[in-house]
Amino acid sequence: MANLVEATSSQQFEELLQKAGKSLVVVHFLAPWAPQCTQMNDVMAELAKENSQVTFVKLEAEAVPEVSEKYEISSVPTFLFFKNNQKVDRLDGAHAPELTKKVQRLSSAAVPMGTGVAAKEDLNERLKKLVNAAPCMLFMKGSPQEPRCGFSRQIVELFKQHSIQYSSFDILSDEEVRQGLKTFSNWPTYPQMYVNGELVGGLDIVKELAESGELEHTCPKAVTLENRLKSLISKKNVMLFMKGNKEMAKCGFSRQILEMLNSTGVEYDTFDILQDEEVRQGLKTFSNWPTYPQLYVKGELIGGHDIVKELKESGDLEAVLKGEN
Repeated sequence: MANLVEATSSQQFEELLQKAGKSLVVVHFLAPWAPQCTQMNDVMAELAKENSQVTFVKLEAEAVPEVSEKYEISSVPTFLFFKNNQKVDRLDGAHAPELTKKVQRLSSAAVPMGTGVAAKEDLNERLKKLVNAAPCMLFMKGSPQEPRCGFSRQIVELFKQHSIQYSSFDILSDEEVRQGLKTFSNWPTYPQMYVNGELVGGLDIVKELAESGELEHTCPKAVTLENRLKSLISKKNVMLFMKGNKEMAKCGFSRQILEMLNSTGVEYDTFDILQDEEVRQGLKTFSNWPTYPQLYVKGELIGGHDIVKELKESGDLEAVLKGEN
């Protein structure tokens, strides 16, 4: 199929984007060990048959790390959408209906993104869910760890100073949300802060609330990160911090460590660090261990994939998990 190709290097990837020009390019960042990626490859093959004007690209995320890092691919499957060599949209996870919708919308020259009654209704529903995703939601450029504009950096710093508990959404990762939320909120700039689903405002309003002492009363107070981490690692006797969860690992090391733990029959729980950037970054410092997965037994760090593998090979893993060693 001429419009379904595989990119095995960053140079080949860039050449495909250049060659496509104004046409839509859909890139599937995948891992061969992930069954959900195989399923989405099948979906993409069907879409390629129906959309001959669209270029569909398969790219193994771990095999071409420079591209994955450039576009902040932290889990698979992830789909990026390009036009004119620019990223215009993103889809994380194995969501076939959503992938189909995005391909249809973005590939249509006659219908600009986000137009049409059905598209507007779908977007509004999605925005309602996003603004209500947490008691305090911040829509910003970048993440709290890596803000990508001065205003976003300032509001993150204010939240930190006043111990505000919040979740965030990177509007640079989703052009549909970025443009749609401006209309939805009738607020033309970012960042935007919502509390209990209601717009509070942008940086200037947050500054005023901070100066008047009202910010702490407007937003929920945060549990300190250290206390939160201590609580999480002690949640169960055996806790695994990984990419994905028991049912669906999202990196090769996480998948392998699950297999080793499952072979012991010892009960354990998992935490998906891809779902919480604060925990993902904070635990590295807290444990002085820079990578994932991380395994804890009774609140104490055992180590990562290599150490668990050594314990498995020496026959000590089950005893360590039971706290006998």
